[in-house]
Amino acid sequence: MTALRSALIVLFITVLVSGCASLRQDPTQDWSASQLYEEAQAALGRGNFQQAVEYYEILQARFPFGRHAQQGQLEIAYAYYKAQEPEMALAAVDRFLQMNPRHPHVDYAYYLRGLINYERDQSALNRWFPQDQARRDPVPLQQAFEDFGTLVRTFPHSRYAEDARQRMVHLRNQLAAHELHVADFYMRRGAWLAAAQRGRYVLERYAGAEAVPDALEIMVKAYRQLHLDDLAGDALRVLALNFPERAERLEPDT
Repeated sequence: MTALRSALIVLFITVLVSGCASLRQDPTQDWSASQLYEEAQAALGRGNFQQAVEYYEILQARFPFGRHAQQGQLEIAYAYYKAQEPEMALAAVDRFLQMNPRHPHVDYAYYLRGLINYERDQSALNRWFPQDQARRDPVPLQQAFEDFGTLVRTFPHSRYAEDARQRMVHLRNQLAAHELHVADFYMRRGAWLAAAQRGRYVLERYAGAEAVPDALEIMVKAYRQLHLDDLAGDALRVLALNFPERAERLEPDT
């Protein structure tokens, strides 16, 4: 009885150990670099972005210098982006650009970087309840503007350049609107010089933005409050030349 009991215990332990070992076994341990890459691509295609990230990470850890790993460096950035992990996505893009400055897909890397930065402060809550665009944190938007600008300047004939240009127009309007939001805050508190400086910044930095006439109007009003009549007159003349209907209500006798 004792011998039977001992045998059963040994058998139980053997089964338990082998079961634990099977649980610990990595199903990808025998996969080649090409299989890891293909499985990552398949997961990406299915929209299983976390699984794709896992396979790309394994690929880079096991085969860091192969052809598939190099391409995977860029595609893992896209997978992180789609998995809503912007900081990891940006780190992956920057690593790719640093290690592969002459890669044929560098233009796409800058384009992807712009997309990541543009959406970086968009939380799940903001996606359901969109916030006033002028109140968004301008830092990632400014970086997105720079990323798209780098793409357009360096790769003007890239397949992504035209879309980047259109996004830059949209970003320019958003960033200018943010500056006006801040300028209005200063105006309501009587900080005339700060308001005028914000308006001038819009003219210098975001020429052609939809907010330009509002920026000129703020400058006229703020300079008048500061008794800087020459500067107010200059701003009014520019406003009258480009937006005469807006300038009429700001004539000195009104």
